[in-house]
Order: sequence, then structure tokens, then C-alpha cells
Amino acid sequence: MSGKVTLQDIADALGVSRNTVSKAINNTGVLAEATRQKVLEKAIEMGYKQFSYANSISDIKNPTITRSKAAGEIALFVGSFLNNSHFASTMLDKFQHEISLLGYSLTMHRVDSNNIEALSLPLSFRPENTKAIICIEMFDHAYCEMLCTLKIPVLMIDAPVASYWKPLNADILLMDNFSSIYTVINDMSKKGITKFGFVGQVTHCRSFYERFMAFREAIYINNLSFNDAYCLSEVHPHDSNYREYLYSALKEMKEMPEMFICANDFVAVDLIDDLKKMGIECPRDIKLFGFDDSPESKIMTPSLSTSHIHSQIIGYSAANLIMSRIEQPDLNYRITYTETDLIYRESTQM
Repeated sequence: MSGKVTLQDIADALGVSRNTVSKAINNTGVLAEATRQKVLEKAIEMGYKQFSYANSISDIKNPTITRSKAAGEIALFVGSFLNNSHFASTMLDKFQHEISLLGYSLTMHRVDSNNIEALSLPLSFRPENTKAIICIEMFDHAYCEMLCTLKIPVLMIDAPVASYWKPLNADILLMDNFSSIYTVINDMSKKGITKFGFVGQVTHCRSFYERFMAFREAIYINNLSFNDAYCLSEVHPHDSNYREYLYSALKEMKEMPEMFICANDFVAVDLIDDLKKMGIECPRDIKLFGFDDSPESKIMTPSLSTSHIHSQIIGYSAANLIMSRIEQPDLNYRITYTETDLIYRESTQM
């Protein structure tokens, strides 16, 4: 090919965006390895020369080996047990794979109620060997503040609600908690549904709060009336009396909405069971929408409409955020969102 080859030339040849080509050429951002390799091979074929991170064709074809190996540990702090249905189980597989390519290992530390009350670190944690901390299901604001004083980079996967008005010295990574809820309420309102309720403990974490705010805003945008009597805003599966509270709260409702938006799939699964006990069938009598796209959402009856979280992209993004923070500790703190996908199943059928 004559003349200087540009990123746009490569993008045009492959039918992809210039941004995708840039990510592959510079080995940055979230990109499937198959796509990255396809772009690199096309760039070599077209005679592109300006690979900013590579010293040879071998480096280009194997970009992960060009980063320097740096021994150290990334400490994972968890506030509750992560079962196989939790999106973080898949996310952590991808995260661990990415950091291991760079010479880091992952250590896990359970933070119990005694640690939180005393603002103490788990006995297994060794700060002298730790290059960064990643937090999952860590929603006690005072404890998170303490972690941020250790002079070790901190990444929060979700965060305490209080971090809105008491910002943490940490990067925060979340999924898009808004788009799917906006869309499902808009779609359902066009089908004649006007009475919507929300179920979930609004103050549990930023994600639950944002899903409730998306619910409120979608009601407003669609010129519908918000009715607090349709909302059960203190429901969370980790509470000891949660199921008892959920069932009694449902029985005390004088009128049911036509559709419930649930803070996550686990709330939706229990909600369907309790509604059945009351003789209320989904989707015949009431529609339900969850969040997370857990394995249970696909096999339950009825199957659950929900918002799919891209766990592997969260894992890849988490690795990128942590590595950039280790390499550039003076960066401004960042709040990053990954996309989600709306999935319609039986629970919202008309």
C-alpha cells in the first residue's frame, strides 16, 4: 500500500471503528483478544509502523509479554460470601488472569463484623507485600475510609451510598445501573402499564441507590405518577428477617402495582415466591424486572426479565484501573461504568 498507513485506513479495511484500532495498536482499553489480534495482523499486513509499545513484530503479536513483570500482591477484600451466582465470581476469574500476566498474585481477605466495628484489618492481610486493594461487597463507609488511609491504591467494585457526599480516595467501578431501567419502564408504559413499584434496600450500596433513582427518573420522564405505597425500600436478602419482612410487607399493601422493578434478581426470585403464596401470578397479574442476569433468572418459572452485567468486562476494566493507578498514583480518582444489556423474558410478557 502506497503512502503512510493511518489508523483510519486499518479501520476501513476491517470495517471497525478507529477507536477499536487505536485500542489494539496501543494495547489499551477493553477489547476481545480475537479482535485485537485481527487488527494487529491487518496493521502488519498494510505496513503500519507506529506501534507505540512494541519493539518488534514478535512484541506486536504477543502484546502481553512486553509489559514488565512486577512481583507483588493485589489484595481482595470481601464483605460477604461470593457464591457462584454472584457476578463477581466470573469477574474475579478474568481479573486474576489479567493481573497474573503482569506478575501479580491475588490474595483474598474476608472482612467480618468485628473488623468493621474495630476498623481493623484481617489477620491474613500483609500490607508490606500489597500493591493495591480491590473491594467487593464492602459498603461500610467508615471502614472504606480507613482502607483509603493505608497509602495503598484502592479500587471499589460498587461503593457505599455515603461516598456520594463523603467521597473516598479510591477509584470506583460500577455497571450501568440506569439504561435498562429507563428502557423497560418506557417500553411497559407504551403498553399501558402506569403503576410501577420498586423493591430493594435503596441505601444498601451505590448500585441499589442508582437503580432506585433510575426508577424515579423514568417514572418522571414518562409523565407517570410516583406512588411510594408501591415501593418496599428496606428489602435486602442479607438481612436476617428479610423473608419475613418481605412477605408481611406485601400482605399489608392495600393495592399492588402493575409491575415491580427489583434491585437485583435475588430479590425478584423471592418476590415471585411470596406473590404466589398470596395467589398472585407473574406475569398474569403482575410483571417483574430484576437486575444482574444471574443463572437463576434463566431457569426460574417464569423466566426473569433482567439487566445483563458483563462480568468479564468488569474484571478486565478492574485490572486496567488498578494497573494504571499503581503506575500513576497521582491520577485523579475515577468513577467508571461498564455497559449492561436489557433482556426481556417471560416475567414481563403482556
